[in-house]
Amino acid sequence: MRSAPWIVATLAALAPAFAPVNADELQMPASTSASSSTPSRGMSMDKVEAAFGAPANREAAVGQPPITRWEYPGYVVYFENNIVLHTVIKG
Repeated sequence: MRSAPWIVATLAALAPAFAPVNADELQMPASTSASSSTPSRGMSMDKVEAAFGAPANREAAVGQPPITRWEYPGYVVYFENNIVLHTVIKG
């Protein structure tokens, strides 16, 4: 029994779909996100200062709503009003 030409053509067209797939794995350093050693979102200024000490530098509030920046040796804390908005690890 001979195979119909369309079967051979169909199998040839589908062959790449069943070929092995290779992919790269992206490794991210563990220090890319804030950890428990930095202030977390939602903390008040009082709690940040009580837990982490006084900042090395305090920048006055700017804009509306007021955004304040406190600089620590390894990171910067941004506050909206008096609540932590973001903590950014210095590179």
